[in-house]
Amino acid sequence: MASHRKLRAAAVVCAVVVVMGPAPAVAWAAPARAGAVPSGAAAPAPAPSPDPFEGLTADEIGDRAVTATQSATSLRMTGRVVSDGQPLDIDFAVNDSDECTGVMKIKGGTSELRRVDHVTYIKGDKAFWRASMASQGMPEAQITATLELIKDRWLKIAPGQAGSQDLGGVCDLKSLLADLDKDKEQRRGLTRGPDGKVDKTPVATLVKKKARGETATVSVSEQGKPYILKMVRTGGKEPGTLVLSDYDKPVDVKAPPPDETVDLSKLDQGTSA
Repeated sequence: MASHRKLRAAAVVCAVVVVMGPAPAVAWAAPARAGAVPSGAAAPAPAPSPDPFEGLTADEIGDRAVTATQSATSLRMTGRVVSDGQPLDIDFAVNDSDECTGVMKIKGGTSELRRVDHVTYIKGDKAFWRASMASQGMPEAQITATLELIKDRWLKIAPGQAGSQDLGGVCDLKSLLADLDKDKEQRRGLTRGPDGKVDKTPVATLVKKKARGETATVSVSEQGKPYILKMVRTGGKEPGTLVLSDYDKPVDVKAPPPDETVDLSKLDQGTSA
């Protein structure tokens, strides 16, 4: 079964790292705890006194934000992005040990993703799996048969199996954050907008106007480390909002019970686990 290979998960993750860089080829989604995606509204607010970024240009603040964010040992990402014209709701917690837990929603379907001990587990409802398999061109009869095999169960994908590397990319925090600094020139030309707040934390607002009417806005914490707390992209073909939170907090990931999983190798053989 190859339907899992291009699940939108990897696409959503990429969206996190491209707000200040080139447009993503893919996008991502899901939960440290499943549920509603927080708005993280950035309401106007006075800057703290003194301004921690006083004397710095917007580009220099951006550099500090990238450096601080890349130092994180874990974080949570929530929001909505658009990839290939499809909106994706995501809520994921990920750490620097390649572990993650999260939820993603697409086309009315919902799936959960866990990765622990280099093994990936994904569990989706019928709408999610149907949309994923149909997007890969799988015949209806095969979709129906596969849905019966994985109904209410986790698909277990071991290292080296098809799809393991793609889905594992959702949980590769080091690689994800490294991409923030992939093209420094893409981050030049920032301007500083009005200060605001993200979930009650004062933030400096950095704005980048791009081609074809696209605008990227990045909110940088003015308290503690200058972590990136929110990224918004408007205009263009891939608008979206992502909120980053729970920096350096433990990510608790547990493997599903064996009797609730289906091994991918057995699924490929057309048999149940």
